[in-house]
Amino acid sequence: MDEAQPKLEDFEEPTEDVPQKTLPAGLPSETKKAKVQGNQELSEKTSAVKIQAWWRGTLVRRALLHAALRAWVIQCWWRLILPKIMEKRRHSILDTFQQEQWAAVKLQSWVRMWRIRSRYHRVLKAVRIIQAHWRCHSCTSRGVIKGHYRITASQMHLELEIFLGSGPCIVSECIPLPIKQ
Repeated sequence: MDEAQPKLEDFEEPTEDVPQKTLPAGLPSETKKAKVQGNQELSEKTSAVKIQAWWRGTLVRRALLHAALRAWVIQCWWRLILPKIMEKRRHSILDTFQQEQWAAVKLQSWVRMWRIRSRYHRVLKAVRIIQAHWRCHSCTSRGVIKGHYRITASQMHLELEIFLGSGPCIVSECIPLPIKQ
């Protein structure tokens, strides 16, 4: 097997087909061999350094590719999640706004209802006082008082008929109720 592999001496012999690199004539043959071996060792070292640099570059490029792919996956995920987060935030803000609006409207309606009821009770009290005085007066003067009232959403209609000795007296009154619509 040793004979089948080419030796270094085989390469030093000039061949007819390939032009050979010639060394300066003044160098002895041993120096020539040492120089060729030194060049070959230098060439092997530079080849090894180049291969190592290529491999390190490949590893760095691979690491950068993996990092870029991971960043891209995270960006895609964030682009999917961000609209959902924004929608939840918008929905919670709208819910809060709606609750505040509902509370304000409810409070306003309670205040309006309280004001209308208090006015209605004052008017009703006044009507009852007037009725009581007229009833008392009619009994003493032998007159008759008839009357009725009707309350609608915006006003109160009051109609009184008073019959005394001299003749009938009809009182008709519409009292507006302050209702905000």
